Amino acid sequence: METPFLPQKGNYRNLIAYQKAECIYDITYYFAHHFLERNDRTIDQMVQAARSGKQNIAEGCAASTTSAETEIKLVNVARASLQELLIDYEDYLRVRDLAKWNVNDKNAIIARRVCAKHNDSSFYRNAIQIRTDETIANIAITLIHQEDVILRRYLDYIKEDFLKHGGIREQMTRARIEYRNKQ
Repeated sequence: METPFLPQKGNYRNLIAYQKAECIYDITYYFAHHFLERNDRTIDQMVQAARSGKQNIAEGCAASTTSAETEIKLVNVARASLQELLIDYEDYLRVRDLAKWNVNDKNAIIARRVCAKHNDSSFYRNAIQIRTDETIANIAITLIHQEDVILRRYLDYIKEDFLKHGGIREQMTRARIEYRNKQ
């Protein structure tokens, strides 16, 4: 059986990692525009970090057809952007003397369960409308931690796939040899 050297990849919208990142972006957009002062530079920084997390997953997935290296780099950029965003949310809570939920806090446990179950950004856009800034920030923190785990697993998958199938040049060479051997 002929091995394709350009397997079609890149359907990022089906990735849980992308869906979660979209939820984080939507929450952050709402949060930054509702709870930060209009002239605060943090608005742009938070929204851009959330956007970078989402966009780099999409771009990495699209690049995956021809470059595992590019995919890995872009997924790592997404992780780094979301870590920057995490710090912004933690800073927001700390400087305002608001509670950052402890891992064993009742609210944190509930948030982890709910966030693990929902990957549809419309769910969060509706749910946050009636929540406080403290609650929304903690929900975002929960999602970012979950997303970090998902992205680490995704990176492991990319590495494993590369080890099994090789890079594009190896795949092209195998396909060309298979083709020549059939002639």
